[in-house]
Amino acid sequence: MAAILAALGDSRSIIDVGAGTGSYEPDDRTVLAIEPSVEMIRQRPHGTSPVVRAVAEALPVRDHAVDAALAVLTVHHWTDWRRGLAELRRVAPRQVVLAYDTRRHTEFWFVREYVPEIADLELTRPSAADIANELGADSVTQLPLPWDFTDGVFPAYWRRPAAYLDPRVRRACSALAQTDPDAVERGIRRLRKDLHSGRWHEQHQDLLNLDHWDAGFRLVVSYNRAQAG
Repeated sequence: MAAILAALGDSRSIIDVGAGTGSYEPDDRTVLAIEPSVEMIRQRPHGTSPVVRAVAEALPVRDHAVDAALAVLTVHHWTDWRRGLAELRRVAPRQVVLAYDTRRHTEFWFVREYVPEIADLELTRPSAADIANELGADSVTQLPLPWDFTDGVFPAYWRRPAAYLDPRVRRACSALAQTDPDAVERGIRRLRKDLHSGRWHEQHQDLLNLDHWDAGFRLVVSYNRAQAG
C-alpha cells in the first residue's frame, strides 16, 4: 500500500477500477470505485468509497474526470485489456497499475511442481511488461513479497506451503479457482505428501532463508503531463 500511495503522488481524486472489496483504496482521497461483480460489491465494508457497477472497458465517467486511475491486480481479468487501459488513460493523466510478470508466476514452485496446468492460464494473460508497454510507462517498480504477506494473492504463501492445503486459501486465488479442479486436487495431494515426508522442505531450503521473494509483482506508473495541464 505504501508503494501505491507513493505512486499516486499528490492525486486527490482517484478512480479505482476493478476495485473488488476496496482493500487498496486510500482513505484520505476522493475515490470512486468501479467493480463489475455484485458479489464483490456486497463484500465491501461499510464506509468504503462509493461504488458503481461497471467494467474497465467502458468507464462511466467523462474524459479527464479524475487525477489518477488505479487498477490493482485486475487487468488480467479484463475481457479486452488494451481497451481497458485506453479507458484509464482517457479518464486520468496518471495511471497506477499493479500487475505481475506472468512468466515469473509460471516458475513458482507450486505451479512448476504441483499444478503445471496453471501455466496454461497464466500465459494467456497480459504480463506486466505488456501493460507497461501499452501505457508507455514512466516507471516499473519491482514489489517483492515478504514471507508473511497478509494479502492472500496466489504466491503469497511461497514460504508457507501448508497454507495451500486450506480450501479457503485456494478459493481466494483466481489462478487456482480458474484451473481444472481435478488438476488442483492432484497437486494438493502431492503437496500434502511432500510436506508430510519433509521432501518439500528439503527441496526448498533456499526459500526458507529468505525474508522476501520476487513473485513477479510490478507497479506500473504512467503520467501524461500534458493531459494534467
